[in-house]
Amino acid sequence: MARQLSALDAQFLNFETSSNLAHIAGLAVLDPSTAPGGEVTRAALIELIKERAHLAPPLRRRLVQVPFRLDHPYWVEDREIDFDYHVREIALPRPGDDHQLGEQVARLHSRRLDRRRPLWELYLIHGLSGGRIAVYTKVHHSAIDGVTGAEVLAALMDLGPEPRRETPPPESEPDTPPETVEMIVRGVGRVLENPGAAVRFLAGVMPRLDEIPVVSQIPGTGLVSRVVRGIGAEPLPGLPRMTVPRTPFSGPISPHRRFAFGTLPLADVKRIKNAFGVTVNDVVLSLCATALRRWLVQRDELPREPLVAGIPISSRGLTEGDIPANEVVLAMATLPTDVADPGERLRGVSRSMKTVKDRYAAAPATWLLEFSEAMPAALSGLADRAAFRIASRTASAMNLMVSNVPGPQFPLYMCGARLLAHYPVSVITDVSGGINITVFSYDGSLDVGIVVDRDMVPDVWDFIDYLRDALDELSRTNP
Repeated sequence: MARQLSALDAQFLNFETSSNLAHIAGLAVLDPSTAPGGEVTRAALIELIKERAHLAPPLRRRLVQVPFRLDHPYWVEDREIDFDYHVREIALPRPGDDHQLGEQVARLHSRRLDRRRPLWELYLIHGLSGGRIAVYTKVHHSAIDGVTGAEVLAALMDLGPEPRRETPPPESEPDTPPETVEMIVRGVGRVLENPGAAVRFLAGVMPRLDEIPVVSQIPGTGLVSRVVRGIGAEPLPGLPRMTVPRTPFSGPISPHRRFAFGTLPLADVKRIKNAFGVTVNDVVLSLCATALRRWLVQRDELPREPLVAGIPISSRGLTEGDIPANEVVLAMATLPTDVADPGERLRGVSRSMKTVKDRYAAAPATWLLEFSEAMPAALSGLADRAAFRIASRTASAMNLMVSNVPGPQFPLYMCGARLLAHYPVSVITDVSGGINITVFSYDGSLDVGIVVDRDMVPDVWDFIDYLRDALDELSRTNP
């Protein structure tokens, strides 16, 4: 039987517009000198994906919609994937520097995926300086989250230049969606069940209103949550009310992107972590706060209040049949951009994240999943888009998104070519703001990818320099 999308998976489809795109991607930069013949070809990549597609389910699934959109779509296995369509090949003009690569990736990242096909594309990019090549791969967020994205990467990688041989399992009966009549009956049944789901959701969410982006900005929300918790509903630690200040990257975004990338030494980050008694993630967030502060100061746009960052946290489980589910909750934390001292800025980040951890340790945050399931599928698409429009034009939910994804600390190879770095290319939206900073740790480095709205942040490469300067500054700061 085909797998049905969860309500949260479907939300990533529902909110997508010409400017709010919901795919995530990775930019692998490779040294082809270790590959056969010193090169990686498009044909070799297609053969690799064909051989290992069974290890990466998101690459072989396509969507099947329910009639009248009465229910969430289904994933079915596509037995006739057009690899000539999905795997493409381009080249940069001379000199093929990192800025040109970033500009090309930004253009590719600004294009929607075709929903009639499996929701992924891969680009082999030639012409990089120093004899390097790059592979840009994007997959729709409805199919993967940050963790499953890393697993797709691992399926295509090897531990040495010699590719491992994978034997695909014997072909089974293709998974097919329910018949049209059955899908309609199921959809109607879900609509009839939803009033009960909504009641259960409201009972569970009232103590946690102060966690919900946008809603938490409404005056009195924190008081309601505290009162409900005080009468014994749920013994949860309180959260401070966060005011989301306006910045040049707040508000509705355009369809166009810019992308910059760079690498920070993980060893230096760990030395700072040990010296201050904090976590690697605390240091990463502090570096981001410092870079943002410098960018805003230089434009005379620094708010008096700290910025508010949305930090995705995976609560990923396994759906029936051991198929990874897209389960992400969003923690909100302050970035003390209003603090001038770098050491105090790091300690402020650590305190903010401790508050978040204490709250989620007391009870996992599943309100988004519960809210999604409580909404009838036939209405959820309209509701998701309406919520995005209202939130982007009224109370901002956050200033930006920051994510830190752990990766392997040893070399990897693709088609025999050594992976030099893997830069995340993530999502910006009207609600989350015009900047997304995502970090992926790999082989002793932190690979940073920054996606921005092209009009809001035209000078995105400055952030890479500011992050490196911030790391040097913290290295010289006494705890």
